[in-house]
Amino acid sequence: MANVQHDITEALSCVKTGDTVLVGGFGLIGAPLSLIDGLTERDVEDLTVVSNNLGESGKGLGILLNQNKIKKGIGSYFTSNRDVGDKYQKGEIELELLPQGTLAESLRAGGAGLGGYYTTTGVGTDLAKGKEEREIDGVRYIMEKAIRGDVALIRAHKADTLGNLTYYKTARNFNPLMATAAKTVIAEVDEIVEPGELDPEEIVTPFIYVDTLVTAQQVLTKEGVVNV
Repeated sequence: MANVQHDITEALSCVKTGDTVLVGGFGLIGAPLSLIDGLTERDVEDLTVVSNNLGESGKGLGILLNQNKIKKGIGSYFTSNRDVGDKYQKGEIELELLPQGTLAESLRAGGAGLGGYYTTTGVGTDLAKGKEEREIDGVRYIMEKAIRGDVALIRAHKADTLGNLTYYKTARNFNPLMATAAKTVIAEVDEIVEPGELDPEEIVTPFIYVDTLVTAQQVLTKEGVVNV
């Protein structure tokens, strides 16, 4: 059974300075906004954040970025937040850019216990520099390492108290993959129900991956991020 926490600060007590933190979402969509906001209140630094991007300027992970708590970002779409480029130009953050499919597959490989895999994506480009290359059946591949994190902060729609998770439409994005690829998984959800109330066919992330549940205190609407 997952640990159901009503105090987000307490739920995040496992996050330490220097950790690698996997954060689900595409921009603010499907991002664990309440957990990210809670992390801005934690006294941690030198974090490596693995996420498709680093939020928007002053929103989501963008707040954590502007607090200088992120030492390195690993993702695929950093241009959605101009603050990322500014900090990179000033030498205030390291960036590792991966094609979006490669980011997803590296997380999947991490969750599957693999060390890495070979892909044709990036062959012959700057993204291949420093990476092992080999030819298989006449095709050139580069080796991409799997990604694993110390903690994953993910966003789901509903959970039962065991920790089984369902997702809502595109908010599903990277969250299920990250749930498999971290030592500790904290899930932010809209609603927590009793075991048996979720349709088994809707469960995407089984409870075995989830350590802690919190209910969302901030949600993304058409009007922006609002408190609930």
